[in-house]
Amino acid sequence: MVGPGRASASAEDDTPPYTVTDGRVDARTYEGFRRYNAVCSHCHGPDGSGGSFGPSLTAAPIAAADFRSAVLGGRTQGMFVMKGYAGDPNVVPYLDAIYAYLRARADGAIGRGRPLRAGQP
Repeated sequence: MVGPGRASASAEDDTPPYTVTDGRVDARTYEGFRRYNAVCSHCHGPDGSGGSFGPSLTAAPIAAADFRSAVLGGRTQGMFVMKGYAGDPNVVPYLDAIYAYLRARADGAIGRGRPLRAGQP
């Protein structure tokens, strides 16, 4: 079992922002999977593994503060530009959930594809 955490955790806090028990994720991490696929996968590829426009978000764990800053404020890297999502109602309320999903992927706690959700058959 991997313990719960929060996306606002400091860099010194190693508590993961997700819970995986018997291969099943908590509700927040599952919602993060759903939101990631609705908003982010177009550029960052399926499962956060990198795409045509955006880099992999699972190659290494991303610090919560860096993730929040990049998503809300946007980022430019060479020719690639990611717009900021600070005013997007489909992203902002789910930022911690998206982060939890990506951290679970980066940490190897869950694999590619739709994760199983705790409490579901």
